[in-house]
Amino acid sequence: MNKLAGLVRTFAATAVLLSASVPAVKAQDVSEDQIKAARATIAALGVTNSFDNILPNLAERLKNTLIQASPNHQELITATVDDKALSLAARRADLENEAATIYAKTFSLEELNAITEFYNSAAGKKLLNDGPIASRELLKAADIWASGVSRDLTQEATKSLDEKVGSTQPAAAEGAVQAPAQ
Repeated sequence: MNKLAGLVRTFAATAVLLSASVPAVKAQDVSEDQIKAARATIAALGVTNSFDNILPNLAERLKNTLIQASPNHQELITATVDDKALSLAARRADLENEAATIYAKTFSLEELNAITEFYNSAAGKKLLNDGPIASRELLKAADIWASGVSRDLTQEATKSLDEKVGSTQPAAAEGAVQAPAQ
């Protein structure tokens, strides 16, 4: 056992040293073609669409906070925050660049092109649109299936154990009426 623990510690130490010595992938390690393909993949998947509301939501939250603190300046606060939010909207492209770099690092050019081709196809678009519905229905079906399997396992195991060792049900008190089995 000590030998195994020593091997595990040696392996862990080696992994740490290797990870520290191998340089991390940088943005310049991906080609422009990979970035272009990654952008197309991101567009096909719509993976960054859910981030579109971040700035407007932050602006609304800030306006509400500032207006609560200074209700007499509601119009000025609203105009100022909206103006500043609009001036920051161009920074949304920074997130797109980060997303493209992440996808370019994660997938090869060929994989990005294949993913984009699929998700731009009718089947890919249908999967994006109807996939969440199918997943939700699958989860419902799995819950029903698990309940049935649990019920059957309990009944069959209890029956088998009853036959082998006697009743697995607690003894009923004298004179008490036992509830019917479900």
